[in-house]
Amino acid sequence: MKQELLQELRQITPEEQMYLDGAGSVDEGIYMEPKSNVVDYKKLITSGKVIDVRTHTRFVHFPEHTHNYVELIYMCSGSTKHIINGNEIVLKQGELLFLNQNAIQEIMPAGEDDIGVNLIILPSFFDYALTMLGNEDNLIRDFIIDCLKSKDNNISYLHFRVSDVLPVQNLMENLIWTIHNKQNNKRSINQATMGLLLLQLMNYTEYVDVGKDNSGQELVMSVYKYVEENYRDGTFTDLAEQLHYDLHWLSKTIKQLTGKNYTELLQEKRMRQAAYLLRTSKLTVADIATAVGYENISYFHRLFQKTYGTSPRNYRLDYSTESEDL
Repeated sequence: MKQELLQELRQITPEEQMYLDGAGSVDEGIYMEPKSNVVDYKKLITSGKVIDVRTHTRFVHFPEHTHNYVELIYMCSGSTKHIINGNEIVLKQGELLFLNQNAIQEIMPAGEDDIGVNLIILPSFFDYALTMLGNEDNLIRDFIIDCLKSKDNNISYLHFRVSDVLPVQNLMENLIWTIHNKQNNKRSINQATMGLLLLQLMNYTEYVDVGKDNSGQELVMSVYKYVEENYRDGTFTDLAEQLHYDLHWLSKTIKQLTGKNYTELLQEKRMRQAAYLLRTSKLTVADIATAVGYENISYFHRLFQKTYGTSPRNYRLDYSTESEDL
């Protein structure tokens, strides 16, 4: 991060000075309504905004609380210690921490050189980011977006250890700079930047820790990643070997966690990919069948008909007609 921006973020705020002068506990009135432990976005961002940034308040302990918004914490320098739904996390320089609205968070006091920023994000802000991710269905994208937007998801946080990933660092600095300096057209710029950030993070799921009430969610992420990358010719045996799990146990666990077995997940991805290619390419139906992993064209037709209620050819014609009518 550029030193000029870091020095601006390092400035001690009036609230922080209050704690340095001896105030023993966090001033809850800044963050929440009386007799509430929910940090309220209405206290932190101007009415009508869907995203804002503020430096993380240092020198004070934040007791357990929740949020009525999605929070993205980024460490510009130093580190902070968080306890989220019972899980202790040390967020280090260059790392990202997404908190769902169901996360119960406690934060240990940060020192003067522990410079973090909190992005206060309303779930609707992510709607535009979805359009940035293209029309191609992606299990990992859906998984991440659902974690961020759904109050009912049992994922409480996503901790991305991406301090060495330069594109992510650049995008975060752009996002912070744009909001902090109140740049013109910042809403559109910020939404586009968030879309690009999510695109990058989708490529680095091996660096994410999934905060969960159900410990199987990290396994789900690994299975989805394998299917996304190997849907054409991946096998369940190869998946089990990569993850170092017994075949029978893995099969049973995938079914329990996703409601589908491996074959169903694979077919779902293949059908979604086939539909995407029918909408966006001029490949023949036979070539598309081969591209998504089916040598038996008749079998591909039967599966597609069962999934979408129409043949591949009619699906393409119907989509073309709809596009012409727009």
